[in-house]
Amino acid sequence: MGEIIVVGTGFSGSILARKIAEELDRKVIVVEKRSHIGGNMYDEYDEHGILIQKYGPHFLNTNKYFIIKFLKQYGELFPHCTKLLSYLDKRYIRLPFNFESVQQLLGAEQSETIINKLRKVFFGRDRVPVLELVDCKDEDINRFGTFLFEKAFKTYTSKMWGIPVDKIDKYVLDRVPMALNYDERYLNKDFQYLPKNGFTDLFKNMLDHPNIDVMLNTDALEYITFDENAKRISYDGKNVELLIFTGAIDELFNLKYGSLPYRSLDIHYEYHKDNSVLPTEIISFPQADGKTRSTEYRKIMYDDRNVSGSVVATEYPLWYDKNAEVGNIPYYPVVTEESNSIYEKYRLEVEKYGNIVLCGRLAEYKYYNMDICIEHALEKFEEIRKRLEESK
Repeated sequence: MGEIIVVGTGFSGSILARKIAEELDRKVIVVEKRSHIGGNMYDEYDEHGILIQKYGPHFLNTNKYFIIKFLKQYGELFPHCTKLLSYLDKRYIRLPFNFESVQQLLGAEQSETIINKLRKVFFGRDRVPVLELVDCKDEDINRFGTFLFEKAFKTYTSKMWGIPVDKIDKYVLDRVPMALNYDERYLNKDFQYLPKNGFTDLFKNMLDHPNIDVMLNTDALEYITFDENAKRISYDGKNVELLIFTGAIDELFNLKYGSLPYRSLDIHYEYHKDNSVLPTEIISFPQADGKTRSTEYRKIMYDDRNVSGSVVATEYPLWYDKNAEVGNIPYYPVVTEESNSIYEKYRLEVEKYGNIVLCGRLAEYKYYNMDICIEHALEKFEEIRKRLEESK
């Protein structure tokens, strides 16, 4: 049996490494380019005792409890329903937009007609994507949906993704639909949690197995070579049984078919002596110049008794550039018809080689939410199990 290499220590890489090491009793070498594990879920305590998520806020939201049960093996979780506000026209509006938002935006009297029509037209549904409101045949709902789209969705989305709204994958626009009630939760998922001791501690426990060796500060791309004759990939000059890649697929092939577009973030941190700064944990800014949202991390900590003051992190989206001083971490694949066409060329390139598996947001060029990413990694493991057993 040859070596099994996993590139990346985010959820995809860490889950697959643990499952292979534990359930298949195989040695796994996990290679991480950064100086820490956890990928973009990495968090750490700052000098004030505040648990900061270095790459922006992440929350566990799912309708499938087995995902929560799986994670509880590696860290204690506590229930936490994420709540946001949107800063529009110099005031805070409930987000996701709901019936409270309608009243805030239109006034109580004018909102009555819209709320009643929304209940009637979308009877039996608790949330509806804003584009469905825009396309509604009812003139009042159509008018309100267009108003909402133009005032908040269009401005925020264009700023976040850096391209015209009509080029953005519809999945992105539908991620946070309007609530057809007074539900204040950002997402209407049944199970919502955060790790008590942070995500890094959870990843540390997940990778803590005698069959797993983690190599930090190591750029796997410097050690991966392709044998086009044998249709195999080697690592550090050695044949490997399987290489699981979770990084940017275009960089794996040295941008052979061109760069895939990713968005990155420039995050500015501001410490305040006050114990509370924002009216809720996250504020979105559809109308602001440059910035998209601010997070007050003290508000999402399980235990803040030893905390001094508070920290607000504000995000400014920009294009990913691996060689730039700022924006050199890929966060979000910009999924369009054009980028999908480029990705397909890389995917077909991967299929030429018999010992590589792609998994994760960057490698598969999909905008996976965290719960989908975890579930997908668990499903991918079953494919890998079958593959390794058949190769014996």
